[in-house]
Parts: sequence; structure tokens; C-alpha cells
Amino acid sequence: PREEVAYVTCTYRCTGIEQPDFLATVDLNPRSCHYGQVIHRLPMPNLKDELHCAGWGPACGCFDGGAAAKRTKLVLPCLISSRIYVVDVGSQCRAPRICKMIEPVDVFWKCNKGHLSVTHPLPNGDVLIANMGDAAGHGKGGFVVLDGETFELKGNWENECEAPPTGHDFWYQPRHNVLVSSAGMVPRVAGRGFNPDDLKKGVFGRRLNVWNLSCRSLTQCFDLGEDSLPLTVRFLHSPEAAEGYVGCALSGAIFRFYKSCEAS
Repeated sequence: PREEVAYVTCTYRCTGIEQPDFLATVDLNPRSCHYGQVIHRLPMPNLKDELHCAGWGPACGCFDGGAAAKRTKLVLPCLISSRIYVVDVGSQCRAPRICKMIEPVDVFWKCNKGHLSVTHPLPNGDVLIANMGDAAGHGKGGFVVLDGETFELKGNWENECEAPPTGHDFWYQPRHNVLVSSAGMVPRVAGRGFNPDDLKKGVFGRRLNVWNLSCRSLTQCFDLGEDSLPLTVRFLHSPEAAEGYVGCALSGAIFRFYKSCEAS
């Protein structure tokens, strides 16, 4: 059925406003008198989180058996604080509420990760969150995993020795047993603002990483160049497709990647 609401993460970073970030609910029902308007704001209980890319908990089509799950939970990772919020959007979709919160110290101690960026549900029902750095803000890519039922922090997804130097976004194709992740920035340096001199210092990532989805191991890396900064990764919509695209923030280039045996 057609979506009747949309959820948008909103921040106050660099605005001079000392208020918590919030999740905005937007009315998408064209028959509603509030169509296209923000009908609810859910403020976070902490300051300076910087909510980033929200993602669903276990959602439709994400299970190995193909079972359809309802979209009742929204996971909100925080780029600056490294906190994780889980929001219940199933009970009252037009006025969601926070139902769980994972504090940064838990992420730091259990995973040695921080600066969380993008969330997607895994095929087995768990929730995967990519990160940009470690607790101190040094560059460190990889992923943390939440239990798909309890939303408890389970730990790191990848083997510790295989964590990329930076990370940001990812997507996967279960039928090809592959996950592709992009690079990010070194948080403690990039957070001060863009400086062209940082291009040669490794502050901005340049790698595209290919993982074995079931073994959680890094199998291949592509260097896209000094001025690339690959961020958003997407496969084609077809679940059979073995190709996708990554958009680069600095160069403005879009690269296509594909399974080599299908090259024509």
C-alpha cells in the first residue's frame, strides 16, 4: 500500500541552536488537510547527536525465507555522539516514540567503533550499521550489529583485522553473497570542515570494498582516486542483478561496479 507518512532526521548542527535533533513525521496522504506538512516532531533526549541515515529494523523482504515483516521499528544512528536510538513507528505511525537507546560507551567498549553512519537490515533479520571511525575519532571502517528482535548490541560484524581505514555506506545482494561498502572520512579531522590539503593526508576515503556476505570477510578493494570520496552505494533493484553504482562526493563521479564474469 502507498505510504501515508515519511520520517526525516533533522539536526541543528552549525545553526547556533542548542536543541536536540529530532525525527520529523511528514504527512504523505494527498487527501489529508496536512498533506506535505510536518505533523509531528520527536526530539531526542540528548544534545549534539547528529542523527544520520535512519534505517528500518527487520523489514519486508530482508529475511532468508522471504517472510514479510512489518516496518515497526526505525533505527537512528548518530554520527557525532555514536549513540543509537530505536524508534517505535508501529504503535502510532503519526506520532512515533523512542523505545530503546544504546549509549556510546557500549558501542565504544563492545565494538571499539564510533561515528555511526548508515543502517540496513540484514537477510537474517539482524540490523547492520556502518561506522566511520573509532571511539577517539580516528578513521576506522566496518560495521556493528544489532539483534533484530531485541535490538541489543551484538558486536562487530566483520573480522577485526579486516576493518577498512574508513567507512560510510553499504548495500548487498544475498543471491550473489556479496556486500559492497564505501569509504568515509576521518571524523576528528573532517569534522572541522573541508580542507583541500587533507586530500593527500588520507582524511577522505577513496576505497570501494567488496565483502563475502556469509563469511563476513573482505575479498576485494578498488581505489577510486585521491579526489573521489565514494559515499552512496546501491545495487540495481532486481534481486538477481550483479551490478550497482557508487556516487563520489568530491569528484562528482558515479562509478558502475559489476561481477566480472558478466562482463560483455
